[in-house]
Amino acid sequence: MKTKKELEQSVMMLEDALQTSKSNATEYQTDLDIANKQLADINKPVLTSLQLDEVQEAIEYAVGDFDFSDLDNYDKDFELDYDGRVQLSSFDFTNAQDLIEMIVEKVHKLFVEAKELES
Repeated sequence: MKTKKELEQSVMMLEDALQTSKSNATEYQTDLDIANKQLADINKPVLTSLQLDEVQEAIEYAVGDFDFSDLDNYDKDFELDYDGRVQLSSFDFTNAQDLIEMIVEKVHKLFVEAKELES
């Protein structure tokens, strides 16, 4: 049977080992997160800060040029309330595809499409 002093030393050693393991696990998790991000980014094209700014600007122009005031871009439903007043009961943006196409067109103008080699 172990003495009290031996048991206290054993507890201290196990606590130290547990702390070391926790520290190692944290480091491994950080390394794993970095490796997963690198793996996800491996096939992404690399852009300079200027190019990223140009992409953002193209999107801003496309959204800015979209006519949000055109009522045909929305589905609207009206109803009468209990006081006999007409109120808007639903309001849905229906021309998202047009907006997407405008954005894609502006962004595509910033790039030259690479020709794929035929096998």
